[in-house]
Amino acid sequence: MAAGFGFPAADLGSPDTLVVVHMVCIGWLSLAMCGALFQFVPVLVAKPLFAESWELPSLGLLTTGLGALLAGFLALGGRLPAWLWLLPLAAALLVAGFGLVATNLGLTVWRARTPVGPAHFVLAGLGALCATAALGSTFAWALAGYGGPGFAALLASGVPLHAIAGLGGWLTLTAMGVSYRLLSMFMLSPDIDGRRVRRTLIAGSATFGMTVAGGLLAIATEWSVSVVLAFAGTLGLTTLALYGRDVGELYRRRKRQQLELNMKMAACGFASLAAATLLGFALAVTGSFAAHVGAFVFLVAFGWLSGLVLAKLYKIVAFLTWLEAYGPAMGRAPTPRVQDLVAERRAVKWFAAYFASVWIGTAALLCGQASIFRGAALAMTVATIGIVQELIRTRRLTDVAEPLRQQSGTIAPRLLYSRT
Repeated sequence: MAAGFGFPAADLGSPDTLVVVHMVCIGWLSLAMCGALFQFVPVLVAKPLFAESWELPSLGLLTTGLGALLAGFLALGGRLPAWLWLLPLAAALLVAGFGLVATNLGLTVWRARTPVGPAHFVLAGLGALCATAALGSTFAWALAGYGGPGFAALLASGVPLHAIAGLGGWLTLTAMGVSYRLLSMFMLSPDIDGRRVRRTLIAGSATFGMTVAGGLLAIATEWSVSVVLAFAGTLGLTTLALYGRDVGELYRRRKRQQLELNMKMAACGFASLAAATLLGFALAVTGSFAAHVGAFVFLVAFGWLSGLVLAKLYKIVAFLTWLEAYGPAMGRAPTPRVQDLVAERRAVKWFAAYFASVWIGTAALLCGQASIFRGAALAMTVATIGIVQELIRTRRLTDVAEPLRQQSGTIAPRLLYSRT
């Protein structure tokens, strides 16, 4: 985007934009979410992962499928030879990869027998993931010229269903469920009443169900999909209002008054979600949603989802590294605290630059200022590289004071693979 590739330099439905969208949604957000769930779900249900040996095949299928999908889009746009057969191949690989992830996580929750509230969010998110993959697979076949008029009709009107199921059902519902647990853990805040959490889940699941089922019914009967989306939007606003109330209470009732950097930056992600909600509502009321849908999606993808993932990674990477490196030495030698593995004063400038860039980029899109948006996208890229550099320093124990860095019995962590 900083170099002028994809939206807003190209149309929203152009092959170049599809490359950028799927690189972000599958290559970054979905892979990060799958990795987080492989670590988080066993803790949530107090059961081991159903099949740890499925993790690497899942990663291989998803990575290969994404590569084929991006090549297929580039072929569709004329940047590569017309190898449109890559699109159905990519769909098959991605469906297999996400199917393996969903089955593994679903069976892990199922073995718990009595899963708690956040686990139900994960199950709802996995259901949305399956719907997203199924719709995307249909589109891939249609773009390659297969499937007949039925697939073509679905491609013509069903793209909003695919986007809402992916960004709203899969990524947002799952992030909401994970955040309920992580916020209470990291801030030492009492859990939200289970009945309230259940109401939020029901509203969110109803939003996703109405969007997909109602949208497909409307397409099959040649009704207007926009009417279904209007009802789903009302339910979505209700869901986000309930969730915002719960997040506010978790912050207010926390016992840890001094917030760590990850919680401060998570608050910026929640602020982005609130801003995106207000923006979407204002655009819908004024009838300009279609004209500015790119700005809305940009704020959701980078302000809310990416912002929250980056903030939580900053804490989770430090915690897992601490367990891996110093867990074996605990009780036998002095060990640092988790916070000693990071340097928040240095990292805060990267997070501040990241969120400022996202918000400026959104405003530039709304005002039609493409050059300012490209500058904001470049700044966002630099800030993200800075955050990644902080994560690498954490894995290498660079910020741990020398007397504690390599105590007897500690393990030097590998950069990309954790042995915990």
